Amino acid sequence: MGEDAVQTLADLTLHSLPMAAPAFSANPWPELEKARASHPWLAACEFGHVVHQYDAMRDLLWLDHSLTGSYEDMLQIMEAEGTPWGRFQQESLLAQTGEAHRRIRAVLAPAFTPQQANKHRPLMRKVIAELLDEWVPKGEFDFEDFASYFPITVMCSLIGAPTGAIASLRASMEALGLSMSMDKAFLPQLNQATDVLDAFAQDIVAQRRKARLAPGEDMLEVLLATLDEGKVTERELYDLLIFLFVAGYDTSKNALTLMMDALIDRPEMYQRCAEDLAWCKKVSEENFRYLTTSTIPRIVTKDIAYKDVLIPAGTLLFFPVSISGRDPVIEDAANFDPERDQAKKRPITFGMGVHICLGQFIARAQIEEGLHQIAQRIRQPRRTGPSTWRPFYGVWGLKGLPIAFEAVRDSAEAEPAL
Repeated sequence: MGEDAVQTLADLTLHSLPMAAPAFSANPWPELEKARASHPWLAACEFGHVVHQYDAMRDLLWLDHSLTGSYEDMLQIMEAEGTPWGRFQQESLLAQTGEAHRRIRAVLAPAFTPQQANKHRPLMRKVIAELLDEWVPKGEFDFEDFASYFPITVMCSLIGAPTGAIASLRASMEALGLSMSMDKAFLPQLNQATDVLDAFAQDIVAQRRKARLAPGEDMLEVLLATLDEGKVTERELYDLLIFLFVAGYDTSKNALTLMMDALIDRPEMYQRCAEDLAWCKKVSEENFRYLTTSTIPRIVTKDIAYKDVLIPAGTLLFFPVSISGRDPVIEDAANFDPERDQAKKRPITFGMGVHICLGQFIARAQIEEGLHQIAQRIRQPRRTGPSTWRPFYGVWGLKGLPIAFEAVRDSAEAEPAL
């Protein structure tokens, strides 16, 4: 891969992407066009360099032997060394490498297979139906607000946590969605949210120890069994629980919100979602390609020669997989088409390599099941006000999506729209 590279980053004149600017969050496309005109796959940014092209992201994210999580650099930028949030970032699963990463991921992997995700679909259907029963009679609401309760309620149910904790957990999840924002003004919120989730994790473990369930009955029992067997430490168990909530909340909520925003302008596609769960899967996969939520940071640990460029060790790289599916190498990339063949250019929403998202199958199942029932109960949605955008670094997406709609108030009456 590029052994004849003769240029270094210092040799290149690159366009600088203003990724921290609100205007970029709201409309990154003009700046990305400038970046492509400057270099086919690289750009600069305030904190390092950006790999902006789909193929380059795919290729480089596979190089686990030469890349690692950029958490040390991020903590320095955020001035977070020695803080609760800083400790969690340094010790969480995403920050681990080598044997530590393999050991902890092996503990979680059996609970996150496609088969396990499918087993949870009845629970997902129950949760979204109950939320719709509560929200649909209003006739209008902020869809982002509504969608935020879906993944967190599913996760609480999967670990047997009391749903009464959802309000405080949701506020903490919202705060931790800013973790990768690269804005140190958010640090007090991040520390408070980490403390709330840490206390929650320790409390549910203490309560479960007083009343254990059958082995493997829910996800918390699976994790406690690994603790009993010495496969994880107490601190690692708490951090895994925090990680599960953080990883599963904002991405699913934001993906659902972005999908509703796209489908409002495509009413025939949306109506079909009420009729056909298989169609919802196609729409979900196309939405992951069309616009998604994450930018992945990595530090180069060994010099990488890729194409015509030598990337030296120590370089901080950002991979905005959120916009990777709109790259011109993908045919008709700007068109939202659930029927497109994604076999050659599959979405890289969930990353690549050893750090590929463990929860991707649960996220996919959640969004498919959620969209199917939402389309049955929320008919003819329309925007009633503007949306803003979250910071592009980290977990991107819409901030607010106020809608009104024709309400189907009773789930028993929610026959597919014809």
